[in-house]
Amino acid sequence: MFEQTFKNIDDILHKDAGCGSELDYVEQTSWILFLKYLDDLEKDRATSAELTGKSYTPIIDIEYQWSVWAAPKLKDGKIDHNAMTGDDLLDFVNGKLFPYLKKFKLSAESPDTIEYKIGEIFSELKNRIQSGYNLREVINRIDELRFRTHAEKHEMSHLYEAKIQNMGNAGRNGGEYYTPRPLIRTIVKVIDPQIGDTVYDGAVGSAGFLCEAFDHMKFGKELSSKEWETLQKRTFYGKEKKSLAYIIGIMNMILHGVEAPNIIHTNTLAENLADIQEKDRYDVVLANPPFGGKERAEVQQNFPIKTGETASLFLQHFIKILKAGGKAGVVIKNTFLSNTDNANIALRKELLQNCNLHTVLDLPGGTFTGAGVKTVVLFFEKGKQTQKTWFYSLNPGRNLGKTNPLNEKDLEEFLQLQKTFTESENSWTINIKNVDQSTFDLSVKNPNTPEADPIRKPQGILEEIKALDDESAEILNSISELI
Repeated sequence: MFEQTFKNIDDILHKDAGCGSELDYVEQTSWILFLKYLDDLEKDRATSAELTGKSYTPIIDIEYQWSVWAAPKLKDGKIDHNAMTGDDLLDFVNGKLFPYLKKFKLSAESPDTIEYKIGEIFSELKNRIQSGYNLREVINRIDELRFRTHAEKHEMSHLYEAKIQNMGNAGRNGGEYYTPRPLIRTIVKVIDPQIGDTVYDGAVGSAGFLCEAFDHMKFGKELSSKEWETLQKRTFYGKEKKSLAYIIGIMNMILHGVEAPNIIHTNTLAENLADIQEKDRYDVVLANPPFGGKERAEVQQNFPIKTGETASLFLQHFIKILKAGGKAGVVIKNTFLSNTDNANIALRKELLQNCNLHTVLDLPGGTFTGAGVKTVVLFFEKGKQTQKTWFYSLNPGRNLGKTNPLNEKDLEEFLQLQKTFTESENSWTINIKNVDQSTFDLSVKNPNTPEADPIRKPQGILEEIKALDDESAEILNSISELI
């Protein structure tokens, strides 16, 4: 039901002049989905209060409740076709609903409440659907969805992830919002965050790392109310610079079951590293910072190692914001391991001397759809100097791409061997003492790969061809003599 509804909504938005791409479809579907989710959440809270004999005060005033403006029902439960539509609906949404919801940011008790998230979301986006009739159709479709059971929420979160993936394949920089979920799950399994740990992503995007960490930390466990509250309120933290990614990240976490995600809309790199104190640090960092971005000179002043490369600035931030003993899994371009500029050399030295870089996962080209770069995953623990680093070169035996993406089976061997740092055809260990201490070059060079035959000189090739021709001529002459 959910999948077909999403397809129908995309078809409606495709016809609307205000929505030009998959990114717009996701953004506009998100705010309407959020209000429908909020309505179901209010119903659940009201039912719980009733069962315990308590009264419940709704978050949303009655005029702005979904069942009043979006989906008023007749006695038989069907939508009242006298519900607002066309210009009347647009005027209400743009002129009343959005301004009302924006105010929640000012009136909320604290940033970790759903009231604050309502205000932030509706401060960051606007309704792009230009036809009130198209908007009415989308609302009617979304009203058919239910978010009340665990199975329904699970299916919805799965389909929302699929929409994010489609957006990542749609161009217009959509790929920066999507990291392949098999890779995220693998990184989370290696880091293995536990309840009580704080988990941080400073380039949160669609919040894939935080969602997978949430699923991992509660999987197969009977959680106490205290543990559940810890997961909900004091475990997951993120920062995101771009408005659309910020909205999608919050929505994704809510659909996964985190009611008021601790995600802040800000430029992480605008924070001066010198200002980070112990209270600001986290137990776990999971992240895939943007590839190839450039930051202005004033942003670079926030970092001891000056560079315009966004990913290198993020890596400095992640090292600084980890607690002593904290663990990290960070995706970065593979050129970081070998670039000879001063900034990269200094950053590799910092990483090796102040952290234990115990594992490097080398990923094949095509892992990230449309990114066009090769990447590695750095796994490290802060507070110990690196002695040895275990490398694994992922070789799925096929070319990866949009129609042939990375899957969990591709990563099974890595996960198994990484537990004991076992050496194999695809894995090896280097002693950091043997690394050039002037460059700290960590280039991925698998010593188990057979060396290619040396390139032959043209003269030698010509001589071999002549010898083969002479041999062929002799054989033909021998055959002729026998005839």
